[in-house]
Amino acid sequence: MVEAILTAVIPVVIIGVICGAGLVIVSKVMSVKENELLPKIRECLPGANCGACGFAGCDGYAKALCENPDTPANLCVPGADTVSEQLSALLGVEKAEVEKKIAVVHCSGDCAHTQDKVEYRGIESCKAAKLLYGGKGKCTYGCLGFGDCMNACPQNAICISEGVARINPNLCIGCGICTRTCPNRLISLIPDRDTAIVGCSNRDKGAAVRQACSSGCIGCKKCERVCPQNAVKVNDNIAVIDYNKCEDCPDFGICVRSCTTGCLVLLRHDEKVKIEN
Repeated sequence: MVEAILTAVIPVVIIGVICGAGLVIVSKVMSVKENELLPKIRECLPGANCGACGFAGCDGYAKALCENPDTPANLCVPGADTVSEQLSALLGVEKAEVEKKIAVVHCSGDCAHTQDKVEYRGIESCKAAKLLYGGKGKCTYGCLGFGDCMNACPQNAICISEGVARINPNLCIGCGICTRTCPNRLISLIPDRDTAIVGCSNRDKGAAVRQACSSGCIGCKKCERVCPQNAVKVNDNIAVIDYNKCEDCPDFGICVRSCTTGCLVLLRHDEKVKIEN
């Protein structure tokens, strides 16, 4: 009996050893050597995996920096200039400053300016509420108010106030996670400097907008006409700001003062607070 068992087991053990040795040899021969810089670069990155750099997380950005010498070292917005300086030193390239950005909500439809069209009873989620005729509010373009962006924010920079998401610019690191979380795409990243913000995303015509929200953009083009930088354009019935042009304005805030509904507001870099019209 013992001999019969050994006769069956020994060949299997020998075959296993041979296969194992073969796998070890193949893994050594066919292995791809990792770039020595990769772990060092990865260590410099904050690990937010937010995608603000344009790559699939920190690992994707680190790999791109190793493999493509044309990849800029200043794309990590959450890491700011500190990370950019470290990456530039590792890669031996000239340091470039990171353009600081913050997230803003393009909706001013709080409880004082709009109302609910239905009483929503369901999952407390913006994505779920949107499936029910575009949400509970009269404006189907507006903030759904259940805080999906707030729950996704790694910095706790977002809160829901009077039914609308509000972002604390002092806490926002510009990672952009909230911009991808909002089902109505109401949040965008803008340069962290003195500028104007369009607090509306409704693309309906003026009369329909007024019925839905008293602070919505009606596409009157007054802001477009008065802007000395030609930075404001009305497209699809809503004002859009070109932030490459909205800088060093000789009459800063004129677009906000001209807005008849108050959907345009200012963001002061020094004060970092929204200033109502």
